[in-house]
Amino acid sequence: MSTLKSISTLVKIDHADVKQAYQNYVLAEGNLDEQERWANEFRWGLARHSVAEELVAYPAFEKYLGAEGKQIAHQDRAEHQEIKELLKKLETTSVSNPTFRVTFDKLVEFLISHVTGEEQNDYPKLENAITPEESDSLARSYERTKMFVPTRSHPSAPNKPPFETVVGLLTAPIDKLRDLFSKFPDDK
Repeated sequence: MSTLKSISTLVKIDHADVKQAYQNYVLAEGNLDEQERWANEFRWGLARHSVAEELVAYPAFEKYLGAEGKQIAHQDRAEHQEIKELLKKLETTSVSNPTFRVTFDKLVEFLISHVTGEEQNDYPKLENAITPEESDSLARSYERTKMFVPTRSHPSAPNKPPFETVVGLLTAPIDKLRDLFSKFPDDK
């Protein structure tokens, strides 16, 4: 028998992973190649996480938390839009450009505020409203979704199903092809 997973645990793991990629970027100061690899890791992880959250978790907030869940999802989608726009700016700026670090720091500062709200408020409310089996089902959907979503920011794309799903399926193969030519920490 397999162990039940929870959606909030998987989301927290993603949050920790992108924070760690940023910390590794900072620690690599002076080594542009290493910084580029960690910036790519950050971007890749955050883009996949954001779309998976929008496709799986935010509809769950709306379904299980009623009017409050709709408000939570609306607020989180608005914050994701800001994150996507900053992420897109990062993607189009070279790591060697001094504005890259300024944008990266601004993005991480905003992201930390966003994830703190999710981890302390949004996900505990969701977990209290659903059964462990429902949380496990959401967690498994979330994991599967991350395999098929875009790996780059697309701020002009819709951020609600079903349109986000269609756009994501169209852009994901192009993103994955571009990723083949990007440097990541494990590519040394």
